Amino acid sequence: MAWVITRMCRDCVDQACVEVCPVDCIYTYNGSDGESFPNQLYIDPEECINCGVCEPECPWEAIFEDEQVPEMFRDDITLNARCVDAKGEFSVPEVEEKEKPSPEQIEVNKQKWGYAG
Repeated sequence: MAWVITRMCRDCVDQACVEVCPVDCIYTYNGSDGESFPNQLYIDPEECINCGVCEPECPWEAIFEDEQVPEMFRDDITLNARCVDAKGEFSVPEVEEKEKPSPEQIEVNKQKWGYAG
């Protein structure tokens, strides 16, 4: 089992989860194929120890345990796993302090992706 960062992270990319990960398994994409790897964070499922400390840190509520990923985000499990094969194009990001989203911003982001959560 591993945790998965879903598309609700796209273009939000709050890095609070990176800061708490004890095994540095949360990555950002540094390559040029933004079509295949959108602007979001990714969890390497082979490195994730299933501790779950990342999930409550995500202000966008974008992280789920792989078995609990909502149906509409199931493709994101594969997307996260693809970082394993392209490891050279990923790195653990330097944590940048970001302003936390308001409850309204979180709700708008969920609606954007069709998630009622």
